[in-house]
Amino acid sequence: MNHTVYRARALVIGSGCAGWAAALHAQRLGVDTLLLTQGLRMGTSHNTGSDKQTYYKLSLAGQEADSVMDMAQDLFAGGGMDGDIALCMAAGSARAFFHLCELGVPFPTDAYGQYAGYQTDHDQRRRATSAGPLTSQYMARALERAGQAAGVRVLDQHYAVELLMHEGRVRGVIAVDIARQGQPGHGLVAVIADHVVLATGGPACCYRDSVFPDSQHGMMGLALQQGAQASNLHQWQYGLASTSFRWNVSGTYQQVVPRYVSVGEDGHPQEFLADALGEQRAMELTFLKGYEWPFDAAKAQGSSQVDLLVHREMHEKGRRVYLDYRQNPRGWRNDLHALPETAREYLAASGATQPTPFARLMHMNAPAVALYRDNGIDLEKEPLPIAVCAQHLNGGLQVDEHWRTTLPGLYAVGECAGTFGVRRPGGSALNATQVGAQRAAEHIARQPVLSDEFTGTDSVHALAARLDGLPQQPAAQDAALRMRAA
Repeated sequence: MNHTVYRARALVIGSGCAGWAAALHAQRLGVDTLLLTQGLRMGTSHNTGSDKQTYYKLSLAGQEADSVMDMAQDLFAGGGMDGDIALCMAAGSARAFFHLCELGVPFPTDAYGQYAGYQTDHDQRRRATSAGPLTSQYMARALERAGQAAGVRVLDQHYAVELLMHEGRVRGVIAVDIARQGQPGHGLVAVIADHVVLATGGPACCYRDSVFPDSQHGMMGLALQQGAQASNLHQWQYGLASTSFRWNVSGTYQQVVPRYVSVGEDGHPQEFLADALGEQRAMELTFLKGYEWPFDAAKAQGSSQVDLLVHREMHEKGRRVYLDYRQNPRGWRNDLHALPETAREYLAASGATQPTPFARLMHMNAPAVALYRDNGIDLEKEPLPIAVCAQHLNGGLQVDEHWRTTLPGLYAVGECAGTFGVRRPGGSALNATQVGAQRAAEHIARQPVLSDEFTGTDSVHALAARLDGLPQQPAAQDAALRMRAA
C-alpha cells in the first residue's frame, strides 16, 4: 500500500488560537511548520464566546499597581496550578497581548490609548479586557491570517489518529485525508516532524450539557494512548449557558437581572429562584452571576446557589429552565431600590434603568442581543433555554515550563495542556493559549534538526490492516478512527 508522506520540522495539530499562535511563532523563528486540521474554522476558538468574551492579562492602565509576580501568585492561588507555569503565564502576558493587538485584534482603549481593564471572576484586580462576544474568533482569524502570510503550510480536511513513535520519541502522526477515507488505504497519510504540537482543545464529547460547539471534538487520546502523563483531568469548569444555541450567559446577560423561570408538563412558568431564596436575594445573586459566572463550590451559599437551583429544577424535578428577558423578576422596582447597593449603583452608573431586562441588555450590550438574533433567537420575544453546562477542562496533559509533555518530541498548548488551574480568573484561558504557544515555539526553534529518514511506513500499514478487518465499511472505520483519537 502506497501512502502520502508529508514532512516538516514542526507539526501543529489544531487551528484555533493556540494552534495558529504556535505555528506563527515557530515559522517566524525559522522553523518550517505545517498545521494540520480537520477544518480551519471548526473548534472552540472560532465558535464560542460570551456576552463579552474576556482576555486576562497584566494590568496596563491606571494607577493600580501590578507586577508579574503578583499575577503569578494570583494564578497559583487558584489551585491546580504549578508555580513555574503560573510565572511563565504572567511573564509572557503583556508580550502575548500586545502581539494580538499588533495583529489587529480590536481590544478597546480609552482616549489616551490605555487598555483599561475590568474585574473578572476569581480575581480582585482589573486585568480583564474584551473585544466583545467574539474575542477568541477575532484572535484565531488574526493569527490565521498572519500565519498564512508568514508561510505556514496548511493540511486542511485531515484528522490525526495516531502518534508516530520512533526511537523513544514522537516523530509525527498518522492522519486521515477525509476526502479519501472511503478509498483503498483508508486515506491514511503520514506526517513526519521533528516536533509535534498538540493544540486540539478539550474533550468536548464527555458531557451532554455542554457549551462546546458541535465542531469541537478534542484529541488528547493521541497522547494518552502512547503513555503521556496527565494532570487534573477531574477538574472541569461548569457554568450557565444557553442550549439551543451554545453560548455562555455571563456578564451583562446576568447583570441586567433577567427573570429565571422553570416550566413543567403543565406549561406554567415558575420563578423558582424567588421561591427558594426570596425576591431580593434572588435578584442579588442573579446580578452577581455576571462576574461570578462559573460554578464554584466555595460560593455554594452565594452566587453558585443559582447553578445548584437550576440543576435541581432540571435533574430532580424534570422541569425545563429559561432566562426570560421580556419581564422583570418578581419584586423588581423600576427605581432599582429592590436591588442591593452594589447592583443598584452599577446599573444606575451604566444608564441601565430601562423598564425590562431586554431593554437594559440592549442599552448595555447590543452585540450580545444581536448574537442570538443572528442565530435565530429573539430575546425580545422568546425565553432562552439554559442549563448548567461543561465549559472548560481545567486539567489536561502534563507539561513543563516549555509546554513539553512527558513524551519527548510532543508539546501541548491551549486547553489540551493542563495549565488552566482550578479557580482560574476569567479570560486566563485565552492568555494561556498565547503564552504556551510562544514558549513551545521558542523551545522548538532552539533544538537541533533531526536528520534520519524515518517514514512511519510500518505503523501506517499496521493501522490500515486493522481497519481492513472492520465490518460495515467505511462507517465503522470512521467511527473507530475518531474514537482512537478522542
